[in-house]
Amino acid sequence: MGNNIQAVLLDMDGTLVDAFAPIVRAMNQTLQEFGLPQMSDADIRRHTGKGDCSMTTLFGAQKETAGKRFLEIHDEDYFTGIFPLTGANELLNWLQDKQLPVAIVTSKGQHRAEAQLAHLGWTDKVHTVVGKLEGRANKPDPESLFIACNTLHTRAENTVMVGDGTADMKAAKRAGSVGIGITASFSSDELHEAGAIRTFSTLIEVQTWLKTQIH
Repeated sequence: MGNNIQAVLLDMDGTLVDAFAPIVRAMNQTLQEFGLPQMSDADIRRHTGKGDCSMTTLFGAQKETAGKRFLEIHDEDYFTGIFPLTGANELLNWLQDKQLPVAIVTSKGQHRAEAQLAHLGWTDKVHTVVGKLEGRANKPDPESLFIACNTLHTRAENTVMVGDGTADMKAAKRAGSVGIGITASFSSDELHEAGAIRTFSTLIEVQTWLKTQIH
């Protein structure tokens, strides 16, 4: 690996930022409205990390309607209760100092991701944001990773993809990127099974490892 790393791809929710407060609120209200049982915070985090297929599991044929309702509730207020995760600011600042291109690759809606990044003061630290848009496949499909790589003028095999979800690691493996998993909602074994090359418990550990890879 070493000096072959030319860019870093970062998931957003659960990796860089804890933005689960509005997600949990919206998910549980949607479940209630559809007559389904409430979910714990931990279960909702895992649901989010599995990617798009998880909504089908929960709502079945009503997936589209439920998804629209979830976003309506979520968008009433998606700035309250979000904050950077440990090591996020330090990692982004270090990558900026190293002049290493950074892409946010997220299943969050494009404008929501950009708005939350601006709210956190990170816009100038990120070269591109690839979020959910109509007609764009979401992780675990690798399409969003390829879009990020094309924008950064690099090949997927010369990137690392850092994420906390199995969908992140599956997408990284399919794209040919080096999957680096954060063990927050999923275990190291689950992330490795999904395609992670290495797993760490925090972004601080990820940065320490990256320092051994990038000189």
